[in-house]
Amino acid sequence: MDIRAILMGLVFAMMWSSAFTSARIIVADMSPLFALSCRYLISGLLGVGIALALGQSMRLTPAQWRATIIFGILQNAVYLGLNFVAMQTVEASLAAIIASTMPLLVGFAVWIIFGEKLRPLGVAGLVAGLVGVAIIMGARINGGVDMVGLGLCVVGVIALTAATLLVRGATSGGNFLMIVGLQMLVGCVALTLATLVFETPRLNLTMPLALAFTYTCLFPGLAATIIWFWLVNRVGATRAATFHFLNPFFGVAIAALLLSEALGARDILGVAIITAGILAVQLSRQSKA
Repeated sequence: MDIRAILMGLVFAMMWSSAFTSARIIVADMSPLFALSCRYLISGLLGVGIALALGQSMRLTPAQWRATIIFGILQNAVYLGLNFVAMQTVEASLAAIIASTMPLLVGFAVWIIFGEKLRPLGVAGLVAGLVGVAIIMGARINGGVDMVGLGLCVVGVIALTAATLLVRGATSGGNFLMIVGLQMLVGCVALTLATLVFETPRLNLTMPLALAFTYTCLFPGLAATIIWFWLVNRVGATRAATFHFLNPFFGVAIAALLLSEALGARDILGVAIITAGILAVQLSRQSKA
């Protein structure tokens, strides 16, 4: 892996992790489902517009359309929708930690459900991840975390894991940026319907909201996804996924820095163990690639 790929991987991990902090700022002044539907409308139109300018086509293969719809609903609507709702009561650092377990859940699923052989290093990583989550959850539950919000985050990461497994390899064939933009528009439609059914839109225009919303649309929403596909094309999906091991650390660090969220010793220990577990699982799968 060359130095450019490493630097871009670090940028991707930081952008992805920062989305939880910016979301926490957004939901303080804007109802969550309404905010997310607006975000995906803007990011999706930008993505499709850039794709068209680059000569990409909306004529996708059946597999690409299937991936676009599945990912648009499960990741953009269900996963992020539940996380945005949860972050009205759950701290950004906890939401980031739960979401960061996705590589562990994918590794567990392909091992148990799909029969993919997992090396001893990978098994150790899964066990470490489970231990790290247990340490953090124990500390947060004892600290009085909102259990409904916690449950929404857990369901959300399960939806993200399912989306990742269902569309494995289905986005091959080009038009990556077009697929990204259309996925966001699918999420926008689903979230708009959810807003009409479950929510009374709320908007309080403030400078923190404007800055956080703009940042979320342009960076975690669009730029991070473009960088991810660039990494996959350059170094392969397995090696690119290794950068996910940085997400727990970056997620809690950014939340602590910008939101002054407190972190206890058990939180720090749990993050360190989860980080090591994700790295072990990814390295184990990389060694077979």
